Amino acid sequence: MKHTQRGSTIVGFILGLLVGLGAALAVAVYVAKVPVPFLNKAGLRSASQDSAEAERNRNWNPNQALTGTMPARPPQAEAPASTDAKPEAKAEAKTDPKADAKADTKAPAKETATSDPLGDFAKAKTSASPAATTNAEPHEYFVQAGAYNTQGDADAQRAKLAMLGWEAKVSENKKDGRPVFRVRVGPFAKRDDAAGLKEKLDDAGVQTNLVRVQR
Repeated sequence: MKHTQRGSTIVGFILGLLVGLGAALAVAVYVAKVPVPFLNKAGLRSASQDSAEAERNRNWNPNQALTGTMPARPPQAEAPASTDAKPEAKAEAKTDPKADAKADTKAPAKETATSDPLGDFAKAKTSASPAATTNAEPHEYFVQAGAYNTQGDADAQRAKLAMLGWEAKVSENKKDGRPVFRVRVGPFAKRDDAAGLKEKLDDAGVQTNLVRVQR
């Protein structure tokens, strides 16, 4: 009975080994016949493609991404200077001899007219002075608002004129050996101005007199 079991075990082992070998052989045959994508693509490359790839790999520059893709242009030769430049005579402004001569003749006359402005001003002032002296009146005029025996009365009258808007002065003189205090507004260079003020003060109720004094 033991010999029968041992024989069946050996037979089963052999059968299992044969089945495993057959399965491995079938897988090997299948793999050999099924096309592989990477291997087929490599097998379809031609000799020219292989040589181009080898040339590209040989000329490959690892720093090309840093320096740019465009190759450096050779420096251009400097253009020769143009020999057709216009003569300098055309660039210069044309001068007119007649205009220069006229400018030279007019310049001295202008300088002579303005050579001594202070002297001309002094001459004009001296020539105008006699005319002003002859036109000025030989007298000056005052509007007298009263003559008083005391200083207090004269000051009161002067204050009254100040309230009316006129500044008066009190002058002290003597008449028959007694002091006289006169209240006057002025002087005025023209009689008409003094007469106009006298009329205004008369209308305001202030008795006044027109006094003429030699200059």
